[in-house]
Amino acid sequence: MEDVQAYIESNKENFKAELFELLRIPSISTSSAHRQEVRKAANFLFEQLESLNLDQVTLFETDGNPIVYGELTTNPSKPTVLVYGHYDVQPPDPEALWETPPFEPTVRNGDIYARGASDDKGQSFTHLKALESYIRSGTDFPVNIKFIYEGEEEIGSPHLVPFIEEHRELLACDMVLISDTAMFAEDTPSITYGLRGLTYMEVEVTGPNRDLHSGVYGGAVENPAIALSNMIAQLIDEEGRIAIPGFYDNVKPLTDKEREAYKKLPFDEKEYKEELGLKALDGEKGYSTLERASARPTLDVNGLWSGYQGEGAKTVLPSKAAAKISMRLVPNQDPKEIARLFNDHIKSIAPETVTVEVTEHHGGHPSITDLSFYGLKAAAKAFEEIYAKEPLFTREGGSIPIVADFQRVLGAQSILMGFGLNSDAIHSPNEKFALKDFYRGIQTSAKFFEVLPEYG
Repeated sequence: MEDVQAYIESNKENFKAELFELLRIPSISTSSAHRQEVRKAANFLFEQLESLNLDQVTLFETDGNPIVYGELTTNPSKPTVLVYGHYDVQPPDPEALWETPPFEPTVRNGDIYARGASDDKGQSFTHLKALESYIRSGTDFPVNIKFIYEGEEEIGSPHLVPFIEEHRELLACDMVLISDTAMFAEDTPSITYGLRGLTYMEVEVTGPNRDLHSGVYGGAVENPAIALSNMIAQLIDEEGRIAIPGFYDNVKPLTDKEREAYKKLPFDEKEYKEELGLKALDGEKGYSTLERASARPTLDVNGLWSGYQGEGAKTVLPSKAAAKISMRLVPNQDPKEIARLFNDHIKSIAPETVTVEVTEHHGGHPSITDLSFYGLKAAAKAFEEIYAKEPLFTREGGSIPIVADFQRVLGAQSILMGFGLNSDAIHSPNEKFALKDFYRGIQTSAKFFEVLPEYG
């Protein structure tokens, strides 16, 4: 292992240069105009894996973007780890808010600024470089390893679940290793053991058959923007609870032990508000800020539009109004059932003066990893060795739907070994990833592979 860590130390600049090469590829999966760039990123990872002379490296075609697979079997009696990551990224919009070009990685104050730096190219690249460090230093790899990189995570992974269902024997493993989450705070190693699920809906409200003059028709015709606003206002009650009948029926409540664990987390609510520029926080009554943000279900309006939005004034009574609404789910909530409940309720509270069309977009199940799982214990040991600090175990408010699918299809629990920070501005302008955590991520990954057989 000393040779492995020495190799990492002496190749930091090479690792950074290779990561920068990957970050320069605008692999935006939401845009068909970037389809070739998405494939270029897949080819980059394919070539990286192929250069290590693994047992198998394959670029699997799908009806969408390709899936990159690599495999090394060292000893069938040792644990098998499946590393998952995604090479696609969010659009950089609005580009005017970036201090440096989004696809020209730049280091400022010790942070790498680029789209995909933290989500997920930088984080997932750590495991590939850890494997390389074993192989190139001439050190026997301690476990069996498989890699799967997809290019559609940012659009809901439409082809990944069918792929793992079709290739479940190829992907058979003892655990899945994912680095697409965040540490609780800087220099505070954290392992995420729970993720919320997601149901994403779109609502379109239509009134008259065309936009109308508000002076001529106002007062006689229902305004769809006002109707939709009133409908949205009824979705959350005065206690901050979601007012959809049946929404909480299957919610698994937090245990006393879990609530006590939340109280021990180093969280400063005053700093939290200041960082967001807020005077006060809001949410479901009876729960702490951290509990509300990671372990309780939520409903949010993600987009809202209607009528005239151009420069100046136009006295219009709009024909349509629409909103995109997401709901974060907790254990035992089913995204399809929540979608049905939402659809029925939003239509039931609509006035007779409008028609309502509801569209269900993508969703995903929540997930929980057993805290007694030996893979988590090995990950905790690796973090402690590299960061010289015991890691925290946390739940996260975001969603990685594939985690639940890995458990359902492969019967494998996931280890969410995050090296980023919540302040990394993922999905926003000026996304960043601490360079020191890119390097420590490689070191921690290498240490995890070393200690895993001791726990398994």
